[in-house]
Amino acid sequence: MQKEIHPDNNECEVNCVCGNKFTIMSNETSMRLDICNKCHPFFTGEAKLVDRAGRVDKFKKKYNM
Repeated sequence: MQKEIHPDNNECEVNCVCGNKFTIMSNETSMRLDICNKCHPFFTGEAKLVDRAGRVDKFKKKYNM
């Protein structure tokens, strides 16, 4: 690595609107997030998966095949 060209890495405190706080390494000193792994529906298990028919199934149903 070349010297004097890379930004400094600092401990960054991350605050989410849900109240979750954690620390990461970044060139910023603090961050505010709208959504994190504690409140995102995918990670909390509240995500609703909709079973959609595929294109072939739709075609067969449309033309009564």
